[in-house]
Amino acid sequence: MRPVILAIESSCDETSASVIRNGKVLNNIIASQAVHQKYGGVVPELASRAHQQNIVAVVNEAMETSGISKTELDAIAFTRGPGLMGALLVGVSFAKGMAMALNIPMIEVNHMQAHVLAHFIDDPKPSFPFLCLTVSGGHTQIVLVKSHLDMEVIGQTQDDAVGEAFDKAAKIMGLPYPGGPLIDKYAQSGNPKAYKFSETVMPGLDFSFSGIKTAFLYFLRDEKASNPNFVEEHVNDICASLQQHLVNMLLTRVRQASEQTGIKNIAIAGGVSANSGLRRELKALGDKQGWNIFIPSFEYCTDNAAMIAVAAHYKYLKSDFCSLDVTPLARMPLS
Repeated sequence: MRPVILAIESSCDETSASVIRNGKVLNNIIASQAVHQKYGGVVPELASRAHQQNIVAVVNEAMETSGISKTELDAIAFTRGPGLMGALLVGVSFAKGMAMALNIPMIEVNHMQAHVLAHFIDDPKPSFPFLCLTVSGGHTQIVLVKSHLDMEVIGQTQDDAVGEAFDKAAKIMGLPYPGGPLIDKYAQSGNPKAYKFSETVMPGLDFSFSGIKTAFLYFLRDEKASNPNFVEEHVNDICASLQQHLVNMLLTRVRQASEQTGIKNIAIAGGVSANSGLRRELKALGDKQGWNIFIPSFEYCTDNAAMIAVAAHYKYLKSDFCSLDVTPLARMPLS
């Protein structure tokens, strides 16, 4: 059955490989990089070195567990961007070498487009058109998805991404990296109405998260001035309040986008779509608005090669291949 594609993801700090056959993902191998934890964030040079160390083992495991031989591959897919240049270069270079050795075509994939297409790995799959809130450490977008490969960004952040806001707030509180999941964990035992933070309201469907980060910084500074143990004593309520504010900012724009377009098929994607507060509030709002809600499995929220494989499958069907002189792009528009 055709096509059979090996996909490689190396945009940030996850080295991943996946094999897809006739649109069915056979596996999703991921090697994470713990080296960044002591630095409180991803160090680009260390990330690219870790990719070099991991990629051969990850690809070999993907091929072995798929039951597919290299000679059965019809194409090699890879993340071209957006992402860290050094990290992307490792994946692109490996894909080039393997494609040349096997004399098969290459397929470049936009990382953000792949996040959206993660919804086509498992059932239920959304029907077109649908709106996808794509939220990660580097991006916050509302995407109008017209078909598998026809997407339009109708709203996006004008400064920081919501994932960066989560992680930066956690760092301000003294929580270890990655802080976003820890905020989600503590928030589940806190009062989301305990504290309020000012927000920057953007026109249209755009977002801004720099204002709430600044407000949060000053809030903690003032509270700790009178009580040095404020964070330790109130961490659950702090996390719950911050998370509620960020989730409300996201869903307010999604509701507006649905009203403006008339679209009631609503999806989320990207690393922040693993946040339990966002998933819970989206379902509740969906019930109220009469939406059809689509939320990917946790495995496909963070960076992974399965989503790259799905995107490559649809590009293969259109013979959308790239040349061997392709280079990575740190910034790559969705369309």
